[in-house]
Amino acid sequence: MPLVTLTVRQSASPALKAGILGAVHAALVSTGVPPADRFQRVLALSEEDFRFDPRYPDLGSDRTPDFALIDILWSAGRSVKVKRALLAHLMASLTAAGVQTEQVMVCFQETTWENWSFGGGRMPHV
Repeated sequence: MPLVTLTVRQSASPALKAGILGAVHAALVSTGVPPADRFQRVLALSEEDFRFDPRYPDLGSDRTPDFALIDILWSAGRSVKVKRALLAHLMASLTAAGVQTEQVMVCFQETTWENWSFGGGRMPHV
């Protein structure tokens, strides 16, 4: 069960947020995540509370106020090959949605199954 957190500035449009979240979900499904397994949240922060370097580490142009940070928290064990495939699908989907891919940063975070309870305190995978 991936948990996706999209962090954007408060000025981000609903269309931008929807385009990014749709692209992320499509990319996750392309790597084997069930289509119904959709858990996403959006953090919309002020400029003061969401600061970022304009070019780190090697961007050819500055990040804009449309910069988006995607955190994907999921179970440990996915290979680099799977992560690269997800990123390739994500970038293609973002482009199709009209999102500038250089304005999107992705961070994978992995955790083991005993760290998940999907409801009622149950831990179905341990």
